[in-house]
Amino acid sequence: MNPTPEDKPTFARAGLLLGVRRTLPLAVSATAFAAVFGVLARQSGLTLVEAAMMSGLVFAGAAQFIALQLWISPLPIFTIIFTTLIVNLRHVLMGAALRPWLSKLPASKVYGSIFFMTDETWALSIKEYREGERDAAFILGSGLTLFTGWVGGTVAGTVAGSALRQEDLVRWGLDFMFAAVFTALLAGMWRGKSDLLPWGVAALVAVVAKWWLPGTWYILAGGIAGSVVGALRDAG
Repeated sequence: MNPTPEDKPTFARAGLLLGVRRTLPLAVSATAFAAVFGVLARQSGLTLVEAAMMSGLVFAGAAQFIALQLWISPLPIFTIIFTTLIVNLRHVLMGAALRPWLSKLPASKVYGSIFFMTDETWALSIKEYREGERDAAFILGSGLTLFTGWVGGTVAGTVAGSALRQEDLVRWGLDFMFAAVFTALLAGMWRGKSDLLPWGVAALVAVVAKWWLPGTWYILAGGIAGSVVGALRDAG
């Protein structure tokens, strides 16, 4: 649904700073999670510069961890590119959900903001939009905050990587951090019983697809199924 004239989005410093404030708690956990990536990157043979550049240019936690699993010699470049593409196709759906907020803005502001979009910042942005926020700089402020924590955590983890083992991450519970962050985000996005159907369909399709489809197609399948059901619900 397109915004009405009175809902026309703006792009101002106030929205940028609001995005920063709202995202700071998540940035703390993202920094710790990025440190885990840095440790594993170091143990996979990446240098400090290579790990930092991956976090700065890719900026996608799930894709980066998957890339590390495929990081062997000789490097399977096309396999890594294709696998991470499939994992990140969900960003097409996420970007489409933000269209009502961004469609009236100049392309430079839209694409400059979307580059920093992650699952976490997208969830926060959708929540703010539903609650009436129309300053689209919120998306950029949120993304920049998480980006800073992610790259900084990667650097710290890579530096410390030689002193830690993968078993240490499990013992300290850091391997559960990814699931904990997304559980918290889901709780914040919950709008009531009407969300049960699309969420349930998305989860069911993802689980079934996990068994029947190779690779990470189950992420896209669950996302599309849940989005279709949610759209039909809202149109009804």
